[in-house]
Amino acid sequence: MIGNRITSRMADGVRIPGTWRHAFICNGGTYFLTDLFIYADGLVDCWELVTLDEFEKKLRSGWVATSLPDGGAVSAHRLGAWTFGEPDTWLTPELLLAEVRDTVDELNGRPDSTGRCLAAVEVFLAERTEEHRAAARAAYLAIPETVRHYALGDMDRKDRPLQALVTGPGGRFPGWPDERVSQEEYDEALTYFEERGRWLAEAPSRVPADGAVDSFAPAVKLSHSYPQRALEHPDKRSLRNDYPAPITLDDVTYPSVAHAYWALSVADPEARAAVATAETGAKAHTLAAKATRREGWEQTRTAVMARLLRAKYAQHSGLGAVLLATGDASLLYDDADSGFWGDNGGRGRNWTGRLLELVRSELLADQAGIGQDLSGGACSCSGQDSSMRAWGGEI
Repeated sequence: MIGNRITSRMADGVRIPGTWRHAFICNGGTYFLTDLFIYADGLVDCWELVTLDEFEKKLRSGWVATSLPDGGAVSAHRLGAWTFGEPDTWLTPELLLAEVRDTVDELNGRPDSTGRCLAAVEVFLAERTEEHRAAARAAYLAIPETVRHYALGDMDRKDRPLQALVTGPGGRFPGWPDERVSQEEYDEALTYFEERGRWLAEAPSRVPADGAVDSFAPAVKLSHSYPQRALEHPDKRSLRNDYPAPITLDDVTYPSVAHAYWALSVADPEARAAVATAETGAKAHTLAAKATRREGWEQTRTAVMARLLRAKYAQHSGLGAVLLATGDASLLYDDADSGFWGDNGGRGRNWTGRLLELVRSELLADQAGIGQDLSGGACSCSGQDSSMRAWGGEI
């Protein structure tokens, strides 16, 4: 639950709203009291920015701790240190992950597990079949146990009417195997929800006058990978610049975007040719690092990279489809060698990710038939633009 714990981070000039909660991180055998920062685009900061899938792995590995050992060493960084004495925790990896997923939905204004349960209850109340009751009960059980009490927003009766309704007369209360729902309590629950429905119908609308707030698609992280050959079924690894997808520019063919980028950065023609034919993108980088850069390279490199990425996805339609499949998600590109090109856990500028989002938008414009309406009729993703031929047609 978000409450008043509101924060945000900036990503590519966009403010991503977030919140935080306390947690323990186990590092080197010591349990550190810290905060998990959860953002609307599905990233979680647990001493590094990770996706929800990566966060689940952190939970399973015990890095984000949900079990606390008796006698375990604890630190609140420079505030204090102590040891656990008969610790009691109700969290499990599954429960904490469910709470975090709910938080991401809440930050986006989407129905969380509680909202989905109440929607299933409305379906049951409209048509009271056992099938609909079973669906409502399953939706109730999908709410994290730690927040079920708050599902109705009723601090007096908690979620008791909800439990009775989804269980039905004669059934056992969830979590209370020795207690059954009486007909009287079930009838009271029906009355409760009928009155609640009338109250909600009469409540004033809270929809913003200027439209709903935009939601944030889950971010996609393009982590380091070093494929030596093209994949039979390309996935997001093919969006890496060193992925072996040859591109041809001005009658020169390069094995990958990385080869082209590093070759074009080199001033000496002989060194440039050696970089362009290096065995891998990583080796092209190594060779280029030993050579002299072209004059003005630092000021023009983003334009060069933009053209190279346009060429890659224009000349490889299958890879263009992989890029389009990322939807409108933020693309976070890891680059251990450059905080300029990589996001690097939120510490870098992520220019590769930002340019990939630009090319994705241009591909969508072409699909929609509006690419020809841009830039005086020149399709921005044709891979044949002449905007970067200032260096004697070499790029």
